[in-house]
Amino acid sequence: MFRRILASFLFAVCLAGSLSAVEHEVGQKEKKFTVENLKVKVGDVVSFPNYDSFFHNIYSLSSEKIFDLGSYSQGQTKKVKFDKAGKILVECAIHPGMKMTIDVQP
Repeated sequence: MFRRILASFLFAVCLAGSLSAVEHEVGQKEKKFTVENLKVKVGDVVSFPNYDSFFHNIYSLSSEKIFDLGSYSQGQTKKVKFDKAGKILVECAIHPGMKMTIDVQP
């Protein structure tokens, strides 16, 4: 009985540890992303704060993660959770030169 309880407890601890997501930051500054390439794990979250005095609209049409954060101004932050492995191209709809890649690893 004790072994079964201990095994269940250890399984729960391991499971909880594997489910903890990490939050990463990719800022928007001077019409550029502050990171060009980012590696994250499945389940991680990326925040996209706007440090510029004008609007940005961050989006991705990559099949592994399609999203559109809409236009938002300086001081605002929007977040995306990445739940599938793959390479994600991230762009700004307002500033075509803004591009970055997020490599989501299993």
